[in-house]
Amino acid sequence: MKVTILDEAEQDLLDGYCFYEAQGQGLGDYFLDSLFADIDSLRFYAGIHAQCHGYHRLLSRRFPFAVYYRVEDGFAGVRAVLDCRRDPERTKNRLA
Repeated sequence: MKVTILDEAEQDLLDGYCFYEAQGQGLGDYFLDSLFADIDSLRFYAGIHAQCHGYHRLLSRRFPFAVYYRVEDGFAGVRAVLDCRRDPERTKNRLA
């Protein structure tokens, strides 16, 4: 299965990188490495995750982030990468 990261999800990853890099040098890189590994796993496991707000939700292994994606025509399209510590209403509005 092919995995596509949409522009808005790329911005989420960049925002997460900036946040963690401000916490400590190199932590932003670790964040991206971890999240890209999680996203890469969708090549094999896309579609097995529980659905939330109309999207499949993959929870990151190392960070409190969720990857929201849809599977269509052999592609897994990553729509958002959101911090699970934020207001759930914000997540719902973002995915609407």
